[in-house]
Amino acid sequence: MHVRLVIGGLLIASTANTHGQTAGKASGKTVQPNIIYILADDLGYGDLGCYGQKKFATPHIDSLAASGIRFTRHYAGSTVCAPSRSSLMTGLHTGHTPVRGNKEWEPEGQWPLPDSSITLAELLKKAGLKTGAFGKWGLGYPGSEGDPSNQGFDEFFGYNCQRLAHNYYPYHLWHNRKKVILENNMGTAKGTYAPNLIHQKALEFMKNNRDSAFFLYYANTIPHAELLIPEGNLIPFENRFIPEKSFAGIDSGVGYRTGAYGSQSQAHAAFAAMVTLLDQQVGELVMELKKLGIDNNTIIIFTSDNGPHLEGGADPDYFNSNGPLRGYKRDLYEGGIRVPMIVHWPGVIIPGRTSDHVSAFWDVLPTLVELTGGEIPASTDGISFLPELLGKIQPQHDYLYWEFHEQGGRKALISGKWKVVQQHVNTTPPGALELYDLDADPGETRNVALSYPDRLEKMEKLLGSARTSSPVFMFTP
Repeated sequence: MHVRLVIGGLLIASTANTHGQTAGKASGKTVQPNIIYILADDLGYGDLGCYGQKKFATPHIDSLAASGIRFTRHYAGSTVCAPSRSSLMTGLHTGHTPVRGNKEWEPEGQWPLPDSSITLAELLKKAGLKTGAFGKWGLGYPGSEGDPSNQGFDEFFGYNCQRLAHNYYPYHLWHNRKKVILENNMGTAKGTYAPNLIHQKALEFMKNNRDSAFFLYYANTIPHAELLIPEGNLIPFENRFIPEKSFAGIDSGVGYRTGAYGSQSQAHAAFAAMVTLLDQQVGELVMELKKLGIDNNTIIIFTSDNGPHLEGGADPDYFNSNGPLRGYKRDLYEGGIRVPMIVHWPGVIIPGRTSDHVSAFWDVLPTLVELTGGEIPASTDGISFLPELLGKIQPQHDYLYWEFHEQGGRKALISGKWKVVQQHVNTTPPGALELYDLDADPGETRNVALSYPDRLEKMEKLLGSARTSSPVFMFTP
């Protein structure tokens, strides 16, 4: 059926399926699209076939790229979990977003988003979408202001605490504010693999809301360490990635299933099997959309929360997980923060496009709010990349900024082709500024700070003015 999509004030012709949609004006139907945002956990820039992975295949995710648009210069909100997700939810970079680091809350959870935060979920709910979060949260302990049920989500199922999300056979998960005990995982039993259960709940959310527009935030925990997966998934990959790597973790006692990683004798095989499972889950999600008849009216965004990790037996160098980029998770070099992003939007995005538009997690909020007809907060650091999706003239950032509060403190800023990185922010004196030309040197192999003193001075001023102070997340030289 021919319908009309009114998006960001633009009228777009489409062949979208109008099942369950409300009729618009007599000249056609206006369609509110469904939005699915899939956030992988610690998936590197080079871990997908369409971004260069050679050792294993990701055909379902690659298919999304082939039928949509693949971004080569998209950046996570941070180089670790909580601040990256805070940036995504608030539309603010880590110099402004409330949660700027991984800060624990005992006995379960992390430092909460305050009630005053205006989140992506709240804005999309206000625009009329049903909102669901499935997977890992990490932005507020159960019952806190930051609990997902208090931040705009109609339904949540998964791990509230990102530390407990280290373990794939947890003793419990959360459904909204109810603790769900996983009886099959008691003791050292491995009866319920959490990513599979969470996946089923995400599919149920789609089924239950197929007659109304929805926002599905699918924060998959794969392939974050620990590297554990059901035996049936592992067997096809055994003895394929020689030499193997083993990891001796915690398999009982103190730390067991409370954050410490379990042992894995075949870490290479397990990693490949886990990313393959992630890819299969994406394929099942797309298939379910088709069964429900809403695939042509659903936008799918796939990305990762930061670069590849080095924990629990992971071996990103073996898999070339950061592609041509320098650094890993916890680095502010490109390998720690540049991530894959694919946007699939049938009937709207010209298939097979590649974009080098420079964007970041804080751009997602204004993009999705604009395309659902909502009001973008004036406070956002983001710029909607909806024009880029539609093939229109795309506004650009003056700069992008990150800060990191572990390992002595780190800052980074990109402006145009230039990138400045500062290590050891908390020392006296702080670390010297490093300057890179990303156009000529995307691998950040040549520090050209001494060759461009005027440029370095400009970048230093931007670096100093990009953040506001935080009483919780402070740099203390």
